[in-house]
Amino acid sequence: MPPRRKLSDLDRGRAIGWLQDGVAARQVAQRLAVAPSVIIRLKQRFHATGRVQERQRSGRPRVTTQREDRFIQRQAMQQRIATANNIRQRLQATTNTVVSGQTIRNRLHNFGLRARRPVRGTTLTANHRAARRAWCTQHVRWQRQQWAQVLFTDESRFCLEPADGRIRVWRRRGERFTEGAVLERQRFGGGSVMIWGGDQHTSRDTSVPCSGQLDRCTLPE
Repeated sequence: MPPRRKLSDLDRGRAIGWLQDGVAARQVAQRLAVAPSVIIRLKQRFHATGRVQERQRSGRPRVTTQREDRFIQRQAMQQRIATANNIRQRLQATTNTVVSGQTIRNRLHNFGLRARRPVRGTTLTANHRAARRAWCTQHVRWQRQQWAQVLFTDESRFCLEPADGRIRVWRRRGERFTEGAVLERQRFGGGSVMIWGGDQHTSRDTSVPCSGQLDRCTLPE
């Protein structure tokens, strides 16, 4: 279900103007992309109070301070795989503030952080990173015609008994490949299948299952 859209004071005024001009509540709701019940309640409130603004509500008092909110964010950023319960326990041990796990998630959501499955990546040393950066710098100005003559090939192993995948990391939008949000892949037994394939600028080779070493692959005709 999409999130409920909240009308601004300007939208409420426009809605009342349309209603007074004889436009049906359902049509007004369609124009403002809200449910008809929202317009009906707005009409009733305007007739009762003569105002379109929502009444002030006291609301539930906030249980964390801005400093504690920053502490929650910092804990999630420093250790991406920390669960909401882990952060809750650290907050209680540090500030003696008792909150629920849902409160921790709400604060992290306010900072744009969502729990997502991490990208699986191989362990990269400093030399690996330097070599990859140097290669990208060398080829950054290549033209399309040059890339059309290059074929990238690689093999990948798919484990038959993977982990349950329930680990989550806290990240913002656009941080999928951030170093702290990538979970390094540990190679272990349990059975696997090796697949070899290639990719070119204008085409893609057929993936080929391999039995044992790469030189034992049976390539398609």
